[in-house]
Amino acid sequence: MTKVRLIIDSGSNDQANSNLTVVPLTMTISGKDFVDNENLNIEEFIASMEKNTEEGKTSCPSINEWLEALSGSKRAIIMTITSGLSGSFSSAFQAKQIYEKDHPDSHVIVVDSRTAGPEISVILQEIQKLVNSNARFVDLEQKISDYKTHTHLLVVLKSLHNLALNGRVNMAVAKVAKVLNIDVVGTASDEGKLEPLAKVRGIKRALKEIIKLMGEMKYQGGHVIIDQCKNMKDAETLKAKILELYPEAAITIRPMRGLCTFYAEEGSLMIGFDDL
Repeated sequence: MTKVRLIIDSGSNDQANSNLTVVPLTMTISGKDFVDNENLNIEEFIASMEKNTEEGKTSCPSINEWLEALSGSKRAIIMTITSGLSGSFSSAFQAKQIYEKDHPDSHVIVVDSRTAGPEISVILQEIQKLVNSNARFVDLEQKISDYKTHTHLLVVLKSLHNLALNGRVNMAVAKVAKVLNIDVVGTASDEGKLEPLAKVRGIKRALKEIIKLMGEMKYQGGHVIIDQCKNMKDAETLKAKILELYPEAAITIRPMRGLCTFYAEEGSLMIGFDDL
């Protein structure tokens, strides 16, 4: 198979490497733009969010940025953060159409992940396996779609402040949650939006809920990716709890990039896994 270029946006928390191109989104706080690339100062970004009292916004990569990422490729797969949170998928799909028109011998697959953070990375790992297998490129889109039905995302949110500022939850609910030390445990809905599953008091109960939900989602001990926003302690605790039940599990802990930090905030955890 012709070499396939893999391209994602920064909503996945992956870092670019020789086999992966990452196109950054941009977050705007109090009129200041923060580009979600390797130069983003997360500490400064979080401090700006904590001081902010008005709605922030995110901007998806432009069509030209996707075209630059595609430049020179004959086969490419783009995967974006859920279209339920961002216009990234729409922008990437328009770039695909332009690129294929200008390069008739090219073929670009664009995948709406319908999720964010570590679940995107779980899907990406499967895409990398498929690309390295003997599968035909024309069959990959369906194979990726099939695999996506087996992947899951769980989140623990310690603050709803920024979600409230951006109209995702009621501000009164966010304030009550903070006062009562309520953690929200949620997932990505079929539409790719945040779906609260439980509200619990304190992180111990939140982690217990995560373990329970993983079992209900048919987790069988495969690879787990835990993305944390300045909360390595609870990420390590969750890792230990998973290993108690699934000793053979491979668990990766990573820091969140800017886009996930924007929505999930400091202290949050995002957990991605499959049920195979």
